[in-house]
Amino acid sequence: MKHEVVGELEKILGKERVSTEIADLYVYGFDASIHHVTPDAVVRPANAQQVSEIVKLANRTETPIVPRGAGTAMCGHTVPVKGGIIVDMTQMNKIKELRVEDLYCVVEPGVIYDKLNAELSKRGFWFPATPGSGEACTIGGMVATNASGMRAIKYGATRDYVLGLEVVLPTGEIIHTGTRTLKNSSGYQLDRLMVGSEGTLGIITEITMRFTMKPKASGMTVAAFKSLKDAGQCVSNIIAKPLLPSAIELMDSVCIKAINKCMNIGLPDCEALCMIEVDGHPVAVEEEMVTVEEICKSTGAVSTEKSRDKKKIDEWTQARKAIMPSLSRYGEKFVSVALADDMSVPISRIPEAVVAFQKIAEENGVVVGTYGHSADGNLHTKMLVEPYSRESWKAGEKAVGMIYDKVLELGGTVTGEHGVAITKAPYMQKERADSLGAMRAIKHALDPKNIMNPGKIFDWEGSIIYELRYPAFLEPSCSSTPCNQCDNEH
Repeated sequence: MKHEVVGELEKILGKERVSTEIADLYVYGFDASIHHVTPDAVVRPANAQQVSEIVKLANRTETPIVPRGAGTAMCGHTVPVKGGIIVDMTQMNKIKELRVEDLYCVVEPGVIYDKLNAELSKRGFWFPATPGSGEACTIGGMVATNASGMRAIKYGATRDYVLGLEVVLPTGEIIHTGTRTLKNSSGYQLDRLMVGSEGTLGIITEITMRFTMKPKASGMTVAAFKSLKDAGQCVSNIIAKPLLPSAIELMDSVCIKAINKCMNIGLPDCEALCMIEVDGHPVAVEEEMVTVEEICKSTGAVSTEKSRDKKKIDEWTQARKAIMPSLSRYGEKFVSVALADDMSVPISRIPEAVVAFQKIAEENGVVVGTYGHSADGNLHTKMLVEPYSRESWKAGEKAVGMIYDKVLELGGTVTGEHGVAITKAPYMQKERADSLGAMRAIKHALDPKNIMNPGKIFDWEGSIIYELRYPAFLEPSCSSTPCNQCDNEH
C-alpha cells in the first residue's frame, strides 16, 4: 500500500486512530480461523462519516478494505488475503436507542452481544440469537455473518431481528435500508441482502433491530445414550412429537471426554448425550420436561437428569460452550481447528449425518468431535490435527471434503451460522453452483473495483489449507519457517 494512503488516513482520522506498527498489523492479521495474513494498515473510525471517507479513499486508490468486529469469526472473514486496510469497528459501540414500547433498538456495530442483552434484560427483554462467543462478539459482526446459536430452533437467527441498517457502500455513499417498524413491504429488502454478506458489499455502521420478551422460566434435561445414532434420533423424535424446545445440544464421546478432562464436570460417560432446554411459562416448562424425558427414554437413553435450577443449567451450558477449547486437550499432540465446522442438515437426517461423520473420520485416520445445535439440524465437527504434520492437515482436508459431500447429499448446507469467507468457500461454491453468477453480478454492481473484502466466498480459489497461523509443515531444512511461506518444496 502506498505511503500516501496512510497519510490520507491520518488526515481523516487523526494519527491516534491509524496504525502501521508491526505488532498491531500482526494481531489484526487473523481471527478465530486457521488463517493469517498481515494487513498494511489498521484504522479505528469513530463514526459513519469517517468510515465513508475511508472507503472513498480506498475506492479511489483501489486499496482492499476489510471491516472487522471482535475477530471471533471462524472462517477467515477478517483475514486480509489481498492486504490493504483493516477497519476496526469496535470503537463504534453505543446503544443509541432502546424502545421497549416499539420492540426495537438502534445500536452501533461495535456493541457486544452480552452487553446489549444486559441492558435488554433490565426491562424483561432479550435478543436470543445466543452465539457461542456472546461475551465478545459484536452486533455488527453478527449481522455481517447472520450469526446464531443454540436457540435458533425457537427464536431464529440474526437476520430475523434486523429491521434496518445504515451501510457505507463501496463507493463511500451512506445509505439507509429497512424501517423502524416490525412489518415492511417497501421495495427491495436490501437490509436482508446485507445480512450475511461478510463485508463484501459494504460496511455496516448502524443496526436497527427488534427484540423479544424473555421467557419466565426454563429447564434442561441431560440424556445419555449408548450410541450417537440414538442421540441423533432423539432430536428428530422430540421435534416430531411435536415439541418446540428452545435448544437441543448434542455431543459425541470425543467431546464428552475432552470436557470431563478439562472441567471435571462429571458429564455421563457415554457414547453421546443431548442437552434439551425448554422455556416459557413455568407450568408449560414442567409439562414439557416430562414429555422430553419420556421421549429420551423411549429412544434409548440410558440415563436422564433434569433441572430447573439456573445455576445447574448454566453449568451444563458452560460445559457445552467449552467444547472447542477442551478438544485441544483431548490428546497431547492435537489442536482443535475449524475445518468442517457448522454444517446443517434436515433434522430427520441428523442420525445418518452423525454416523457418516464418524465413519469418514475413521477412514481418514483423523479425530473428529461432533456436536452442535442439533434441534435445527446445525452440527459442528471440530477436526483434531497435529499442527506440525503435513500429513495430518492433508488428511483433515480430505475428510472435510467427504463430510461436506455427505451434507449436500443429505439436502443440507455447508454453513448454518458461521458463514463462508475462506474455509467454506470451495464447498459453498459446489452447493451454490447455479447461483454464483447472480452473486457475482450483485457484487460487481455494488463494488465494481472489488475493494470490499476481496478474494472471499465465490471469488476464493484453491485449497483451504492457506496461510496457516499454526507453525505447520515444518521440515528440518526449513528451520523455523513454515513451508507454506518458504521457497522449499516438500
